[in-house]
Amino acid sequence: MIIGLTGTYAAGKGTVAEYLIGKGFQYYSLSDELRLLLREKGIPATRDNLTSAGNQLRKKYGPAFLAELAIKRLRGAPSVASAVVDSIRNPGEIAALREFKDFYMVSVDAPVDIRYGRARKRNSERDPKSFSEFLVQEKREMAGKETDQQLAACIKAADFTVTNDLDYKKLYKEIERVLGEIKMKIASAAIAAKK
Repeated sequence: MIIGLTGTYAAGKGTVAEYLIGKGFQYYSLSDELRLLLREKGIPATRDNLTSAGNQLRKKYGPAFLAELAIKRLRGAPSVASAVVDSIRNPGEIAALREFKDFYMVSVDAPVDIRYGRARKRNSERDPKSFSEFLVQEKREMAGKETDQQLAACIKAADFTVTNDLDYKKLYKEIERVLGEIKMKIASAAIAAKK
């Protein structure tokens, strides 16, 4: 099973990924692919630089470019039973990953005030410093040109949604619900294939 993660800014995608890693999933990140490419060029991995580089690479090499890098790593890994692919921000990336028969897209979301509070608490260099900056950045990432970030389209294309609006206990319960539904779909598909 391969789970792709998308969702709104500071919704908790990283926390979902950490939980899945704890359950034995191998981790792949499209943002990490970008960080490697920026590091090779000596460019700091700021949020603006990551966004700009991702948009430029998708424009030059196609909307699925970053997913194709992750797919090469997935195929090169010894016996991947379960994997999570984080930081999916363009529908082309989803389309490329859907070539895996047991790929499922999961969107992570939370109310905007909760997400802004998390970003402020985290206080990393990449996080917006004001609520208005947070909203401007989010709007820019939600809908862009064909090769830009299009989070709204990715969220719409998700097979499942996890709402992270309370505490870890509720979040983990949501993840387990989604995993249970995915396992049922995989089992049903296996039974149908035998008929």
